[in-house]
Amino acid sequence: MKKIIIFLIIVLMIVAAISYMYLNYKAISNDAKVRNVQYESYEGKEIYGTDLATLINKATDENIRNEIKKEDTGLYIDNETNSIRIDIHFTDDDTIHSMEEIYNSGTDTFMQYYNQIRFKCTKIEHHSKTKLVSYMFFEQIAS
Repeated sequence: MKKIIIFLIIVLMIVAAISYMYLNYKAISNDAKVRNVQYESYEGKEIYGTDLATLINKATDENIRNEIKKEDTGLYIDNETNSIRIDIHFTDDDTIHSMEEIYNSGTDTFMQYYNQIRFKCTKIEHHSKTKLVSYMFFEQIAS
């Protein structure tokens, strides 16, 4: 009788452990989907500079919240799990600027000059481990 009770307790513990791991996996997966929907909604769409400035602020805040480290140059380092980078190609002078450059020089200044300029997200990349958005590339649309 004792052996049966011990066996049932062990089976219950195994089932509980597997259920916990599965529910934890689903919660992480759902969080990733919610975050990705927010970023992936920009793919292929034209947005104004004000929306891009908001997105840069959001991505920077997320990197700060996730304690993503920076290189000596001030750019965020890809941690292969939850970091995000945004690059913007300006056709005015054919340059590419990082979100860190724009954030550090002030998104208010960016909005002042580019609020009515349109940008298009032409590339999105994901982390291989977590499938979270890791990189976005925007191009200025000639006016």
